Amino acid sequence: MKILYKVYQLFIALPILLIATALAAITTSVGCMLFSAHFWGYWPGRIWSKIFCNVLLLPVKVEGREHLQPGQSYVFVANHQGPMDIFLIYGYLHRNFKWMMKKSLRKIPLVGYACEKAGFIFVDKSGPKAIQHTIDSARRTLKNGTSLVVFPEGSRTFTGHMGLFRKGAFQLADDIGLPVVPMTIDGSFDVLTRMAGFNFVNRHPMRLVIHKPIVPTESGSLGVKATMDEAYRVIMEALPEHHQGYVKNTDQ
Repeated sequence: MKILYKVYQLFIALPILLIATALAAITTSVGCMLFSAHFWGYWPGRIWSKIFCNVLLLPVKVEGREHLQPGQSYVFVANHQGPMDIFLIYGYLHRNFKWMMKKSLRKIPLVGYACEKAGFIFVDKSGPKAIQHTIDSARRTLKNGTSLVVFPEGSRTFTGHMGLFRKGAFQLADDIGLPVVPMTIDGSFDVLTRMAGFNFVNRHPMRLVIHKPIVPTESGSLGVKATMDEAYRVIMEALPEHHQGYVKNTDQ
């Protein structure tokens, strides 16, 4: 069965997904230029992500959507198990949001341009002015129910375990006054383990757990740290036992 699945990926899934990616990027770019980035910056990507998971025959389970209030903006934070995290969140969170992503991702052909037109926030850490520009962009974006999704680890895991969280997303939530929603991603690492070069997908269930929003009880550095620590704890506890515990990520 594993050999058949690899053949399926190579000769059926791969061509479909390449075409779907190009169409999603073009639709997003044109739609955002001509119409509203609120709609066209979200829906093509959501449909594309569901196509990805369905074409790869990956079972998906989502828990906790009932914790979210309609019309409320949030800062979502999640552990980063692998590339499939993007499709799991984009396709199945069911909230209009923008990604906070590395500036280097803007260079990806077609996709990077579409992300820019969609209003995604590219993190520039080149200096204080650049960092402030990132915060100002997020503040303008996070309104009318639009949320933000961040991977606080900043890089994918090599082991399935969580690395350290950086405080940027939590500081941003504190500055803007938004609740932080932790999300646990489970199974993405088993679907596509991090390694150099081309790698086949393993057919494995993926699970997205949306936890209760964390509303800080105080502002400032103490509140930021308390929110970050609580989010880390909650995300960790929902992971399976074999992926619990901190493991140093040399890529951080």
